[in-house]
Amino acid sequence: MYPNLKLAIFKKGIHQNHLSKALGINEANLSKIIRGYREPSETQRRKLAIYLDADASWLFEKYEAGSQSVGSTSSETQRDHGESGRNPENRQ
Repeated sequence: MYPNLKLAIFKKGIHQNHLSKALGINEANLSKIIRGYREPSETQRRKLAIYLDADASWLFEKYEAGSQSVGSTSSETQRDHGESGRNPENRQ
């Protein structure tokens, strides 16, 4: 997740859909970039930094403090569901 990017967008007072149109970035892709599910290209980084009047390295600092525990919980949940047979994909 890029919380600084989200903060800069909020401070600018612009909605994601308007930002995506202004920069020519697909709205779904912009959402994925903000949430950290997609890495922005150098061009996208540059466009966002210029538009938001912010340093690109600051905008794209990742926040990953909770991602390991969330990932572990998710993996454990998936494993538990698979072992218990509650996951329909694992049934035979």
